[in-house]
Amino acid sequence: MRPFSIVAVSLLAAATALTGCVKQTKAPFESGVCMHVVEQKDGTLKYNPVARNVPGMEQCAAELEGMRIRFIRMGSPIRELTGAYQGKFIFVQKDGIYLGDTYEGARFMSLVRTGDGRLAVPGAMPAQ
Repeated sequence: MRPFSIVAVSLLAAATALTGCVKQTKAPFESGVCMHVVEQKDGTLKYNPVARNVPGMEQCAAELEGMRIRFIRMGSPIRELTGAYQGKFIFVQKDGIYLGDTYEGARFMSLVRTGDGRLAVPGAMPAQ
């Protein structure tokens, strides 16, 4: 083996070993249950059911958005919240809704906020 390939193989093995050390919290899988997720002071997550018999992720996101708006109307300073639906995390943030397979991992845009605050599929609104 050449010295370069030995170094490359050893770096790949080290990177693979390190990925196993990263904490990856998975969302619980309860069929049709939309949950609000609260991070506790000790770093654990508490799952509170918001709605049952929810047919899809978009409907769960809408339930969480409605909850966020009700919190704001009651004077809550919290503007962002996290939910979970069937093994996925839902992150309701000021610029839209993101989905993630783990709590700590990458998040992917699902819905964006329009100019008037509504939620829409990315690319569905015409550019102005």
